[in-house]
Amino acid sequence: MSAPKLRVTQIHSTIGRDRRQALVLRGLGLRHLHHEVVVPNTPAFRGMIRKVLHLVKVEECDG
Repeated sequence: MSAPKLRVTQIHSTIGRDRRQALVLRGLGLRHLHHEVVVPNTPAFRGMIRKVLHLVKVEECDG
């Protein structure tokens, strides 16, 4: 059985937002609107997602 994963999709722009939020999105691997990445469901990634939760959509996926 594989580890649980999270599908993260950027749904809002970083224009006019704090630069640190843009850096967190880049750290997650998101580059532009509607870009989607799959990341491991670990405390580190959940903390990053929590900082930009208003800019992304998060779904669980089975890997």
